[in-house]
Amino acid sequence: MTSVEPPDRPGDDVEPRNWVDRRRERIRDEIARNRRGEYTVPTWVLAVALAAMVGGWLALVFLA
Repeated sequence: MTSVEPPDRPGDDVEPRNWVDRRRERIRDEIARNRRGEYTVPTWVLAVALAAMVGGWLALVFLA
């Protein structure tokens, strides 16, 4: 099988040295989680969708 990680990636026992390395590591980890199907919808997106649906429904009720 092929590995998802590039060969030059440090192991888990090595801490990234600066914030750029830590950010890249978090991005790699998030991409790996998304590929495995562990993605989630952010709460603010769900709140905006709910507000849009309720606002549309209220507009339909009061303007019709």
